[in-house]
Amino acid sequence: MPDGTRLAARIWLPDAIGAHPAILEYIPYRKRDMVRIRDARNHPYFASHGYVCLRVDMRGSGDSEGVMQDMYDQDELDDARHVIDWISRQPWCNGRVGMFGTSWGGTASLQAAVDAPGPLKAVIANCATIDRFEDDIHWMGGCLLTDSIEWGATLPAILAAPPDSATVGEGWMAQWKARLDALNFPFEIWARHRTRGAYWRRGSVRFETDRLNCPILTVGGWSDRYANSVMRLVRARPDLCKGIVGPWGHHYPDQGEPGPGISFQDVALEWWDHWLKSDAQSMPNWPALRFWCREFDPPQDRLPVRHGSWMALDELEKEDRVEFHLGDDALSASPLERVTVHDVPDDLAHGACAGDTGYFGRVGGLPLDQAPDDARALCFDSADLAQDVNLLGHATLALGVSVNMRPAQIVCRICEVTPDGRSNLVTRTVHALELDDELEGPRALGDDGRSVCRITFPTMAYRFAAGNRIRLAISASYWPLVWPAASPARFQVDTSRAVLSLPKPPATTYSPSDPLPEPRKSPLPETYGLRTSGDLQRSPSEDASGAACSTWRQPKVVMSFGELPLEFSYTTSAEFNAKGNAPARAEALVQHDIEVLRPDGHAQVRSRLRVVDESSGLLVSSELSVRWSGEVMLEKTSAIRISFRANPDCSEDS
Repeated sequence: MPDGTRLAARIWLPDAIGAHPAILEYIPYRKRDMVRIRDARNHPYFASHGYVCLRVDMRGSGDSEGVMQDMYDQDELDDARHVIDWISRQPWCNGRVGMFGTSWGGTASLQAAVDAPGPLKAVIANCATIDRFEDDIHWMGGCLLTDSIEWGATLPAILAAPPDSATVGEGWMAQWKARLDALNFPFEIWARHRTRGAYWRRGSVRFETDRLNCPILTVGGWSDRYANSVMRLVRARPDLCKGIVGPWGHHYPDQGEPGPGISFQDVALEWWDHWLKSDAQSMPNWPALRFWCREFDPPQDRLPVRHGSWMALDELEKEDRVEFHLGDDALSASPLERVTVHDVPDDLAHGACAGDTGYFGRVGGLPLDQAPDDARALCFDSADLAQDVNLLGHATLALGVSVNMRPAQIVCRICEVTPDGRSNLVTRTVHALELDDELEGPRALGDDGRSVCRITFPTMAYRFAAGNRIRLAISASYWPLVWPAASPARFQVDTSRAVLSLPKPPATTYSPSDPLPEPRKSPLPETYGLRTSGDLQRSPSEDASGAACSTWRQPKVVMSFGELPLEFSYTTSAEFNAKGNAPARAEALVQHDIEVLRPDGHAQVRSRLRVVDESSGLLVSSELSVRWSGEVMLEKTSAIRISFRANPDCSEDS
């Protein structure tokens, strides 16, 4: 890098000698061990088709030098451009570079496409975010996700693991010590920024789509928290973006659940060949958007394959919409003359059926039958549907809300309910009632303390079956997915001008004649090993002595590599406890352990993050312990208080 920092890369070269187009994946996930198995599915395949492939560890991670203080900091964004420039000038590169990745890597690829450097000719972003505040792992609707606590424990452990002496050389220990000396706890930063201010806008491509200037294939899954990005990008930049959304979660689609999956490698290769091996000036003749339209599945923790079908659009036209008006306890096609007022339940057990927010790869975690949560919520049901109702896009809800105190949160779910009472989650969202509809500042209240909220749901593609009902469920908490408001709020909604607006797919939607390729088995021999001490263990949320409690634990997972005398392993556990009407209402503890076993020693890293609700906000306690062959390398702790103001302003918060 220009400042002298060296970033570590692993490279795959085609058999043919000469200059070739290059493909970059740029992430902080330890190329030497942590994601080595995943890398082996993608990079050798692309290299065998004439591409130079590089996996680069970001600054401060894996075998790279330097320090990472936070996600998407300026060094990271600048380094990506320098790496692309460096690659383009190497003798094995013909000057054309593509960039891809999933999650952090996909987001980094999109960020590089903003005012893209000349050599960057195309990007593939899988399960990426374009809105770091609303569609990432940290916040939803201005409400803190407990996923952020898990990630706040996991990321320091990843960064604290040692570089490898076999690749870095004799200076590896000094490099490691310098990194450990500078490590911090980024959750403390994330929790302080609770409005969509400058902090979260940095790197959020949604707000600078006019500056994107290279072609983008954006891929997502409906079971993933990040799925909004696909339709938003295709709609904002139809001249540059093509989209695919399947039924899977937060994975590359050849490995994702629920299925059916697709061959990411073959789809990507077609994209790369079009942009990196030809002088193409126009987009490939693909649909603008290909998507899996979900249908009813019996709700269950794990689902290998979903019901539904692939559909396509050549352009995202303006949505037609079907509207339902809220009545006494019903959704009706026309507004009722009588206005009704409803108390919204605040039951901490609401959320017991929620599953994970993003289906991040743990075994299970899909939403369960919503009927128990529906019983804890305020529900409005349609009549039995006379015909199928197809949806595609963002549903919205407008309704009047009166609340006795803030902060407060509103939780909204849309479900399909069968005649026998099963309730299948279609989409959901939460919103902090102290924030405006754009999540950027305080919500204005009328003289009567009432406000009109316009709530936008994540994108969806779903077919409601004739004979079933559409249900809107509203509640005031969603534990343990969402951190509860500091004090139990009492609030009401009224049905005056209250409308649930559902997006219908355009009439030009069609069934694609060319199916997406099915996942392929890697042609390379599997020289790695993967073993676990058992399946992920969950205890469901339940009411016990007035508390809502849940835990999960991933027993030890060990990865070994036939060509390397090396093992990488990890375990994770999480505990969530909440009690209503008490000063300390909620508590979460997440622990993540990493071990690296090498011929020259044994690294053990333990990261713990505890968050406890207090009357003034959150008490955040962080611990990081690092040992090398039994010797203590680092023992670091931090305890801070983060006060949540009732009326955050548009600047960064408390």
